Amino acid sequence: MKQFLFLALAASMTFVSCSKDTQEKQDKQKIFKGPITDFQHGKAWTWLETNGYDVPVRLAIAIDDEAMNSLDRSGGEGGGDHHHDNSVVLKFHSKVSSTPFNHVDLGWNPHGHEPDFIYGLAHFDFHFYTVSPAEVAAIPPYEVDSTKFKNWPAPAYFPPTYFNPGGGVPQMGVHWLDFTSPELNGAPFTQTLIYGSYDGKVTFLEPMITEQFILNNPTFSRAIPQPAKVQKTGYYPTKMRIAKESGTTNIILEDFVFRTAS
Repeated sequence: MKQFLFLALAASMTFVSCSKDTQEKQDKQKIFKGPITDFQHGKAWTWLETNGYDVPVRLAIAIDDEAMNSLDRSGGEGGGDHHHDNSVVLKFHSKVSSTPFNHVDLGWNPHGHEPDFIYGLAHFDFHFYTVSPAEVAAIPPYEVDSTKFKNWPAPAYFPPTYFNPGGGVPQMGVHWLDFTSPELNGAPFTQTLIYGSYDGKVTFLEPMITEQFILNNPTFSRAIPQPAKVQKTGYYPTKMRIAKESGTTNIILEDFVFRTAS
């Protein structure tokens, strides 16, 4: 009997010890920064936070106050898409390979873009691309060759409320919009989430947020609409958050879940 009790006690202590080690491993978070890049008259970069198992916890774009306080107000007057006039490619740390994302295109539109009556406000485009910069750069104008724009992924690879408004943007692709977004239902544009595609692939997730909304909402968070299926196996974010802290504005993807391609 004593031997049985001893073994049971030892097993219990081992279980408690393992549980404690597991929790400590999960709580041992690390930050991995991508290369710092010039943006406006300041800097921007990406960062990834993982737990002790290298599981992504947060993936973010950071823009320092010098950049936010020196945004170009020209970039062409009235309408049009001036994203490429004020955009930079931000690379990730190699640890980001556990997610579907390859790089970020950080774009600033001082006068918004078409359709002007909806998106004609100063805003940022945060394209989290799943394909390489070279693949993005090779996307032609829709009017030149629309074939691969029209090769849409199956509907299950987009959230059920998303639709294709038609057309496509060179060096970006097709933009799929959420028909429940407030700006598509009579409210002013503040922030939205867009999915992108090109040649049968889901190619980006894009938080698109006005400058004024970021300034007015330093602690905003929202859910990311999820598709029924994904094309790449990896960890996918389910929440987007704005966080201003320590002289930086951060656009954060978080609450990652592991999904298998199907």
